[in-house]
Amino acid sequence: MKFWIGVTDRKWYDFLSRRLPDEVNFWQPTSRALASFLEPGVPFLFKLHAPTNFIVGGGFFVRFSALPARMAWDAFGEKNGVSDYVALKQRVEQYRSEQIRGDPEIGCNVLNSPFFFAERDWIPVPEDWARNIVRGKTYDTAQPAGLSLWNHVEARLSPLTGNGVIAGEGARYGAEYLTRARLGQGAFRVLVTEAYHRRCAITGERTLPVLEAAHIRPYADSGPHLISNGILLREDLHTLFDDGYVTVTPDLRVEVSSKIREEFENGREYYAHHGQQLVGMPECIEERPGGEFLRWHNDRVFLG
Repeated sequence: MKFWIGVTDRKWYDFLSRRLPDEVNFWQPTSRALASFLEPGVPFLFKLHAPTNFIVGGGFFVRFSALPARMAWDAFGEKNGVSDYVALKQRVEQYRSEQIRGDPEIGCNVLNSPFFFAERDWIPVPEDWARNIVRGKTYDTAQPAGLSLWNHVEARLSPLTGNGVIAGEGARYGAEYLTRARLGQGAFRVLVTEAYHRRCAITGERTLPVLEAAHIRPYADSGPHLISNGILLREDLHTLFDDGYVTVTPDLRVEVSSKIREEFENGREYYAHHGQQLVGMPECIEERPGGEFLRWHNDRVFLG
C-alpha cells in the first residue's frame, strides 16, 4: 500500500487538533497536486515542519481540487485550520511571499476522518527522510521503511468508526471508498462541483463563485453526503430547488412550478428551462442524481 506524508504548519495542526473535526482541508498555496497516485481512501499523514520532525496524525484522502480560497472557506470554514477567510488569505500570502489582489487559487487536499496523535505518541520520521523535503513524500508498505512506519501508525490508531475503516483491516480505495465513507459537508461540495465539471446542471453557467452543491434530499432530513444526492446549481436555482419551485424528474428533466408565476408574477427565465434535460452530467452513472432522492424531492418538496 502506498501512502503519503505531507509537510504541514504547526499552527494548522494545533488549531485543528483542538477541534477534532470530521474532515479537514490540507491546503497548499499552489494549485499543483501533491502526488499522482493518491485516490480516495489512501492514508495521508501529517509531518510538522522541521525541526519538529515527527508524524503527528493524518487522515484519508478524498479528492484534490484547485479552488478559489473563498470557496475553500465557504466549503470547510475552520476545517481549513484558520479562524476566518481573512486569516486564510493572509496565510497564503505568507507562503507566497507576496501581497495578493483578489481571491487566490489554492490547492485543496480534502481529507476524511482525520486523527491527531497525543504528543507522547508522535512518530519520528523514517531515517531516509531528507532535510530538503518541503511538500511531502510517498512511502510504500512493500518497502521496509514504509512498512515499519505504517506499523507504528496502526499501533496508535483505535478503530475509526467515522468512515468505516478499521486500522489494519485493509482499506478499500477508489470510487468504492466514496460510497462507504461518511463524508463531510466540505467533501460533498467539492466532489459535486468536480463531478459536474464546474457547470450548473440547468443553465450550464461556469462562473464558479455563483455555483453551489445542492442536496437533493437535505442532510438535515436524512439525506447523505453522496454525489448521487447532489446537483450543482447556480445559487438562485439552488434556492428555488430547496424551496420547491424547481425540481428534477427521475428521467433528469427540469420541472418548474406554476407557483412562481402565481406568487411572483414573474419567472420567464426559469420557465425557459422547463422540460429540458440536465446538462453536464457526471460521466460516472453512479454519480448522477439518484432516482430515490429525486422521487423524494418530487413528492415531498416540489410545489407542483
